[in-house]
Amino acid sequence: MDEPVRPDPAPPPADPPATPPTRPPGPIETASPSASGAAAAGRTGGPHRLTAPTPRATLVIAAAIVLGLVLYVGSSALAPFVVGLVLAYLLDMPVERMSRVGLPRWLAVLIVYAIVVFIVVEAVVLTLRPLADELATFIREFPSFTAQVSDMYAHLDLAPTLRNAIDTWLSELATGIGGFNPTALLPVVSGIAGIVASIVGYILIPVWVFYLIKDRPALTAAAQRSMPAEWWPDVRAISNIALRVFGQWLRGQLFLGLTVGFATFAGLILLSTTVDPIFGRFAVLLSVVAGVLELLPIIGPIIAAIPAVLLALTAGLDTAVAAVILYTVIQQLENNFLVPKIQGDAVELHPSAVMFALVIGGAIAGLLGAILALPITAAARDVFRYLFHRVDEPPMGPDEALAFMRGRAPAAAIPEPEPPGPPDRAAAEV
Repeated sequence: MDEPVRPDPAPPPADPPATPPTRPPGPIETASPSASGAAAAGRTGGPHRLTAPTPRATLVIAAAIVLGLVLYVGSSALAPFVVGLVLAYLLDMPVERMSRVGLPRWLAVLIVYAIVVFIVVEAVVLTLRPLADELATFIREFPSFTAQVSDMYAHLDLAPTLRNAIDTWLSELATGIGGFNPTALLPVVSGIAGIVASIVGYILIPVWVFYLIKDRPALTAAAQRSMPAEWWPDVRAISNIALRVFGQWLRGQLFLGLTVGFATFAGLILLSTTVDPIFGRFAVLLSVVAGVLELLPIIGPIIAAIPAVLLALTAGLDTAVAAVILYTVIQQLENNFLVPKIQGDAVELHPSAVMFALVIGGAIAGLLGAILALPITAAARDVFRYLFHRVDEPPMGPDEALAFMRGRAPAAAIPEPEPPGPPDRAAAEV
């Protein structure tokens, strides 16, 4: 019997691709803190934590501290440059748009300068003559105004205690003015010297702003090269926060100042035709004062209403009440309708925080400090919120911290809801 033929042996399988060796199964290892931080960093795509400063970063921090000390010592001469920074921020936007279409930055700056000079000259021509006339009239008639107010005060039916208190305060004020000490002129002389220095600074501001806007991209690149690469996302985020707050505050204040000024002018003209002509005689002066003092929140409108009420008192008590009603209505319309729409939540602060910031800012830097106290406080609040999320556990990346700081989580950080499963039969029966 023949033996069955065996089939040819199958060819040996090809060698499997080389794979990295794997660890043998063992006990579960506990992830180190650095590994968990790296995992959190992978979740956000950014640096997981603000690292310790390198020698170069330490040098940058030391230079920033020295610069801060120099600015603090020369703070009395900083007002023109603060104004210049505001102008640079406003003028950089049209210059940037022109440069994007291929126009050289220096030419774009010159074009913007020419447009701004034309607008300013036209505005001065339209408002300077009536403003100067009304100011001269007010100075000339001020003694008669004070005499009328004094006569009205003498005929008021006040309680003896209140009248004695007012008379005592006025006498003390007159005594202080009469007993003038010549040595008190020294601060006045130093103040005049400071004003002269400021005038020189304001003359240099247009040239300084020109170079600042023209070389802004190069200055930004140089600042980026001067710091560690891992610091740049946080620096850029913080600068964006500050620019957002200051930009929204500045645009809002310009619009609010113009709106309040025009509304005050229109209201004074209306009162001059319906109540007393004295409102129309100083309508331009009072509206300019109201628009400028709009830079000071809460107390600015109150200060702006004082000269209008005092002028109205010379025509009678009813005229003064009409002035109070006009300024109150304008202020309420602004606070309830314009401010929430224009400024939003960028500089939203509690009134107690606003007054505290005004007092501290005025004590530190005078009128300019009081004006800038609100945006500085709001920017510091938002920067604190951003850094609070950056040092959280686990830490957030810059983009995610910005999103949480603004009150909205990024889409990747919001877990999607699970689809509903089949209804529970037992629960349905219950």
